[in-house]
Amino acid sequence: MIPKIRTGTDRSFPLIDYLFGPGKHEEHTDQHLVASWNGFAPDPGPNPERHQVAKLANQLDQPVKALGKQAPATRIWHCSVRTAPGDRHLDDAEWAAIARRIVHATGIAPEGDTAACRWVAVRHAPDHIHIAATLVRQDGRLAGLSYDKRKAQAEARLIEKEYGLRQLNPGDGTAAKTPTSQEHFKAERTGRTEPPRETLHQAVRQALAGAATEQEFFTRLRDEGLRVKLRHAPSGDVLGYSVALPGDRNRDSEPIWFAGNTLAPDLSLPRIRRRLEAGPATDTPEPGATSTRADRSAPAYRRREAAGTAERAAALLDQDDDQAAAQLVGAGEILDALAQTSPAATRAELREAARAFERATRSHVRAENADIRALRSAARGIVHAGSALGRGEDGDATAMVLSTLVLVALAAARWHSARGHAQQAAASRQAAEHLRAAYQQAGATPMRTMREIGRTLPEPERRRHQATIRAALGETDTPAGPVREYDALAAVLAEAEQAGHDPQALLEQATSWRELETARDTSDVLVWRIRRIADLPANPQRPRTGTTAGTRTVTESARTRTAQPALARPVTDPRRPAPRR
Repeated sequence: MIPKIRTGTDRSFPLIDYLFGPGKHEEHTDQHLVASWNGFAPDPGPNPERHQVAKLANQLDQPVKALGKQAPATRIWHCSVRTAPGDRHLDDAEWAAIARRIVHATGIAPEGDTAACRWVAVRHAPDHIHIAATLVRQDGRLAGLSYDKRKAQAEARLIEKEYGLRQLNPGDGTAAKTPTSQEHFKAERTGRTEPPRETLHQAVRQALAGAATEQEFFTRLRDEGLRVKLRHAPSGDVLGYSVALPGDRNRDSEPIWFAGNTLAPDLSLPRIRRRLEAGPATDTPEPGATSTRADRSAPAYRRREAAGTAERAAALLDQDDDQAAAQLVGAGEILDALAQTSPAATRAELREAARAFERATRSHVRAENADIRALRSAARGIVHAGSALGRGEDGDATAMVLSTLVLVALAAARWHSARGHAQQAAASRQAAEHLRAAYQQAGATPMRTMREIGRTLPEPERRRHQATIRAALGETDTPAGPVREYDALAAVLAEAEQAGHDPQALLEQATSWRELETARDTSDVLVWRIRRIADLPANPQRPRTGTTAGTRTVTESARTRTAQPALARPVTDPRRPAPRR
């Protein structure tokens, strides 16, 4: 059940006229009162005459009119109460009882107070009612509305339990402001897929991802085509900022501006400045500086780098301290960076994942001094590397980082659940589902290739690697035949061994890291961890024509490594010219 409260400065008539009218899209049907302050308020009924609406509005406004010029500027209180999709339809008597509970809980009309504010509850749809009230009590005093929104939400949670309705997660006041119904109607009317508020919210987050300075942040906003207005102090210092979408104007043809703090609490300029103080490093090494594969594309390199950084963040989220709150902010920036640079096949899911995880980054837990420099640097690297291809090293490196971010989202859900942050925990789990969907799109081809390579390994070699895998995972039973679910993992161990690594040591290191138990497919997680630890190319290489994975025996492979150190085979990037010899 969702109560939404607004206040206004007008008389009651425009609101009552709208509630008993046909609606903006003829959606209002069977308009009628279900309850009122005294039980005798005149009901205009469906399709009323104008004078009938005016009669009800005038009765509501009488205490306000009695104050004359001393009446408050804010006079109207409007609360819509809606059941969740899938809930049963409540009858008029149930809605009347719910309306009385809401006005009692919020202080509009406490039970037994005969001098309270006047109010009416109007029903014009099966799934919701509107409560309209004036904010002057019948004894001439002003209504006491301290924390009315919070009280309405708390009462709604109790109503859900008592009426057998879907129970929503309680909020903590840190959520971003959602678009109003008027904003949604305007978006539909102008052909937008979403209200400008949501578009701007996402654009500001993405501009902030990995930004090193305040000036860079504002430059990114302008580069995205947004209008940016800065608010200056008399000294010339910037105090705040507002953004607007080109073409989004009011009835006077003026741009509709949104201040950063109205988009989300953590997008105010002071909060952004505190985040910028946490980094990132602006002197991050060029791709190839820390890798033996100097030909690796910049997007692939930065994604591999981000995967390792995110892995460490997941481990910090498993610790029982509040410093992890900052790690969530940094992980959110990596997601925002990926959402704007990843291949088209995964971009939609990543944008939804970033949108959901954004709620998980905000709570009342503060960790102002936590170090998130590495996370912000990883996000910066992804943004500056540019868009990734959906194939080859780029596409498979995307799968590598997504495999890790799924575990980060699950760790965030567990961290929030332990602190009673129900909305943030739910948002983290929702983000994990979107990340899994994106991973399935990005990882399908490389995992299929690795499984095929694993099946072509000589039987003795495959059995040896699978025995190592079962031992590392603590499986004591010996299967009668090969374990197909480990084909890809056996293939990557064979590839690592050929490159000069100890398969058993690699596997022990990969399984020792945290979050493995939360993975749906343990084998997939280990495959990408080992490829990153061993610095293997993200996209697996099939055996060259005329050879098979089994043409060299383990003994020959070991003898070759002893005689000559293994070198990583260059991976050709289709966007790069062939290296000079």
